[in-house]
Amino acid sequence: MAAPHLPLLLSALLLLPLALAAYEPVPQQKKTRVVVEGMVYCQSCENYGSWSLSKAEPIASAKVSVVCKNQRGQVSFYKAFETDPKGYFFSELQGYEMSHSLLDHPLQSCVVKLVGSPLESCNVMSNVNYGLYGSPLRYESKRLYRKDSDVVIYAAGPLAFRPANCPAPTHY
Repeated sequence: MAAPHLPLLLSALLLLPLALAAYEPVPQQKKTRVVVEGMVYCQSCENYGSWSLSKAEPIASAKVSVVCKNQRGQVSFYKAFETDPKGYFFSELQGYEMSHSLLDHPLQSCVVKLVGSPLESCNVMSNVNYGLYGSPLRYESKRLYRKDSDVVIYAAGPLAFRPANCPAPTHY
């Protein structure tokens, strides 16, 4: 009884490796993660009233936020985060989703705003690079390629706080 089926069984076993080699799983589309980076400084009193950051000092633990709005002008994403000890922020916009590929793109829909400074001596928000109303994001060709995802890095700022009491400039 088994003899008539033996050639068929042997043929199937010999062809099995060929069938498995030809099978290719459907590749999963890599997820794209969005990250925002920038710097926050304390603007020197010498440059008060300008956008100059010469002689500015980085502010550790300064708070900034990312605000994204949809095509109807409604806030669709908000995240606040702090700078590191060197005044640098690098934060993933975890949970940010684009519902429309162009109008909800981070370059068009997201801005970075100043929130607060831990320094009593330098805690007045300035509008350097539109830090008060929202510094637009810039794409500077920075990407990280990971096995499971690509990371697109956008830049904002640099942003600045300023001292509350700057002496009046003296003219000679």
